[in-house]
Amino acid sequence: RMCRLGIVYPEIYETQARAIFEAASELKKEGFDPRPEIMIPGSIVWTELAFLKKLIEKARKEVAEKYGFEIPYRYGTMIEIPRAALTADEIAKIVDFFSFGTNDLTQTGLGLSRDDAQGTFLPIYLDKHILERDPFQTLDVKGVGKLVEIGVKLGRKANPNLKIGICGEHGGDPDSIYFFHKVGLDYVSCSPFRIPVARLAAAVAALREEASG
Repeated sequence: RMCRLGIVYPEIYETQARAIFEAASELKKEGFDPRPEIMIPGSIVWTELAFLKKLIEKARKEVAEKYGFEIPYRYGTMIEIPRAALTADEIAKIVDFFSFGTNDLTQTGLGLSRDDAQGTFLPIYLDKHILERDPFQTLDVKGVGKLVEIGVKLGRKANPNLKIGICGEHGGDPDSIYFFHKVGLDYVSCSPFRIPVARLAAAVAALREEASG
């Protein structure tokens, strides 16, 4: 599960990294300028990322020797575990970008399984107004949102050039997008059918910020 797979079975990540760099090298031979981004899922501590980066660098150098040139790339991680958000300053020193995986961060932050919750008690919680909104559709700003905000502040303090976004269904929710814009995220990623709504919501968030001065 998550990046543990690549640490327990490093040959899997080495093979995947080699395939990425070989594909990019073939594109470069054809005249393109590929710049892949390699994102490690579910890290909990910076040492995982340091270990895995060595594997990726090994694969990159082997491919560079084969083709006679190097491929530039960006190295990042998914922030899906509360500990990763709370130690984002350490992680930011290893990576070029973060992507908050808000689906899993909501699960780990609330201690809920999305499939179990939505199929059992969550509709009752919503009906009885114990929760006003489904936290898997609209971000829990007071809880999970604080983890995102802390992660952004710590990450950017340690690495001012850090690129930060989110990946999850919240990336297509207008209220969640407004929050992401407010805390300084660079982009959102969501399901294809949500893209028109996401683009409109991002534009509205920018206009609201401009209007507020």
